[in-house]
Amino acid sequence: MTTLLAQVLDAHGGIGRWKELTMVRATIVTSGDLFVIKGLPQDPAPREMTVWLHKEHASVLPFGAPDQKTDFTADRVTIEKLDGRVVAERQEPRQSFAGHDLNTPWDPLDRAYFNGYALWTYLTTPFLLAMPGVTVAEIEPWREGEELWRGLRATFPSNIASHSTQQDFYFGPDHLLRRHDYHVDIAGGFAAAQYVYDTVEVDGIRLPTKRRAYRRDADHRAILAQTMVSIDVSNVRFT
Repeated sequence: MTTLLAQVLDAHGGIGRWKELTMVRATIVTSGDLFVIKGLPQDPAPREMTVWLHKEHASVLPFGAPDQKTDFTADRVTIEKLDGRVVAERQEPRQSFAGHDLNTPWDPLDRAYFNGYALWTYLTTPFLLAMPGVTVAEIEPWREGEELWRGLRATFPSNIASHSTQQDFYFGPDHLLRRHDYHVDIAGGFAAAQYVYDTVEVDGIRLPTKRRAYRRDADHRAILAQTMVSIDVSNVRFT
């Protein structure tokens, strides 16, 4: 563990507290041009997101109908009725994105997979950087206005589904997350810069409640004219 990662984990509540918790539930409201491009525009209704903290598992309710939810793991995604009946299922879902570019339409299982891994990543950051198999190294800092944000580059093992194998995380002088850079491999690999805001503390853990993701230009600057994904998080509860 790098010194910076240790400082970051402490600033977000500490690895000791994190290990005492098993799950987080939150209300999410999502939108953005990515879903329009993919042919599945997102309505503004709030949804209940559930994320397991120490294994890659997530679910969102409702999904597609009031009595349906998703169940996501890295190697399987389903849409299910609340009584457990499976409406649709895909094994090894990552393989279904082969050949996709940014404009390739998604079906509901594609959307469920994206939602599952993305929200799992976001709601476990930065503690997922200390998970087994994840390697982390400090990189050049990023200057944003008058602040210098220190950076960590994470390389994820093949058993963790996320945007891309390598992702960069930038932290302010208080060691709290400010920005998250990645490539969206399942959408043609476009470069994204995601800014986070309005950090809160819940049950001893600090996390941002607003996320705005933009395409990133060749100079690594966010193209603010188009919001690809917007996520607002509220009513966070850890167990």
